[in-house]
Amino acid sequence: MLSLRTITLVLVLLATVGCANSPEAAQKRRPNIVIVLADDMGYGDPRCFNAESRIATPNIDRLAHEGMRFVDAHSPGAWCVPSRYGLLTGRYPFRVGKFHHGREPVLAAGQVTLASFLQQQDYDTAMVGKWHLGFEGGPKTNGEDLHGGPLDHGFDQFFGIHASLDIPPYYYIRNRTPVAAPKQRVAASHSEGWTNIQGAFWREGAIAEGFVHAEVLPKFVDEAVQFLDERKGEPQPFFLYVALAAPHTPWLPTGAATSGAGMYGDFTEQVDSELGRILAALDRTGQSDNTLVVFTSDNGPVWYPEDVGRLGHSSVGELRGMKSDSYEGGHRMPFVVRWPGTVEPGSTTKQTICFTDLLATFADITSVALPAGAGSDGHSLLPVLRDAAAQTTRRHTILKANAAVVRVANWKLITHLGSGGFSPPRREKPVADGPRGQLYDLERDPGETNNLWLHRPDVVARLKKVLDGERREQ
Repeated sequence: MLSLRTITLVLVLLATVGCANSPEAAQKRRPNIVIVLADDMGYGDPRCFNAESRIATPNIDRLAHEGMRFVDAHSPGAWCVPSRYGLLTGRYPFRVGKFHHGREPVLAAGQVTLASFLQQQDYDTAMVGKWHLGFEGGPKTNGEDLHGGPLDHGFDQFFGIHASLDIPPYYYIRNRTPVAAPKQRVAASHSEGWTNIQGAFWREGAIAEGFVHAEVLPKFVDEAVQFLDERKGEPQPFFLYVALAAPHTPWLPTGAATSGAGMYGDFTEQVDSELGRILAALDRTGQSDNTLVVFTSDNGPVWYPEDVGRLGHSSVGELRGMKSDSYEGGHRMPFVVRWPGTVEPGSTTKQTICFTDLLATFADITSVALPAGAGSDGHSLLPVLRDAAAQTTRRHTILKANAAVVRVANWKLITHLGSGGFSPPRREKPVADGPRGQLYDLERDPGETNNLWLHRPDVVARLKKVLDGERREQ
């Protein structure tokens, strides 16, 4: 006969197992997820990626110290719209075809996104910031509700703007509704000493009464912090996507000039400070230990060689190029993940990854299979998050909205001559007996200075075959 003590122990164990398998316990095991996406920040801006940066980034550095740096992470597109499409859908943007600058909806109705997938797993989903994936009928100026945006693609709530902060009309949107219709006009803005797409640049256009460009960055973070405060003590997991509109133009630092990289550097320091407010909110509400935080940028900076020369700061570090370019500076991004208890603090991985991997990663973390066809260009990062020496199933990566770049291991093929973006020359015509594209060995030549197109025709042919295969599957 069992003793009373043994019976009691068995009952306690059964109760413990029952609690562990309860819906409440299952929810607790699933991490909250916060993605903070900077806008036009370069790989070489955070000091944890570039020790010679003239910009202080203590909060990004803190995340790296407490989490994992990905030193070979890529945006699938080298400018705003395709980058955000790839991040949310897990699909390469070249599969869409020609992008139209996010005026009309880019996402198809019913298309699986990070938000809609997590929403189906009972996550509370919220977005704050820059959408830039279009609304039905465009951003409008008459105060009508907007459709085809965040609330139609998995987000329970949204506060933000329709596109970049230099693209009119200028007004805030809450959920579907403009906070105030843009009935007034604002003149264009520029800054002396910078190009016409740098500095305090924005375009002339419609603006809502009371809308102040310099207040947008802190306003977005106010909203994010409020959401985190309201989640304190709630058992339901949440997904918060904070898509900042900075340090994209207009560069509008509100504090003292403290960086060594001009107004861009000062504005980037303010972005880092605002990230610190989000991290502090997670700490204050006791949510840090059960929250997976991702910090990255959508594409490279607008930072010319002349800026490097006069300010002594390379916004892309040792890389070549800038925003919109096929070169690494256009699409290799600072990328940091913190997940206490899973990610080893202070770790670094050289695994090549792409924003399209996030949807597959979250499916792996929640142990829920993606619907057929969803996230088709993603590979789960969970093995790497658990062990920086591990690898994903990724074997090649297709980059840029026009599929102009293919990456296999250390080899990178660019299907054209020139940058393909903002860096001059944008395009170069091939000459007789010269290369018709570019091939670089990034392991030996991360700065893409030695074009091996003519020297390694075998590699060119192999990478072309990979790219052609992907195009046929489009």
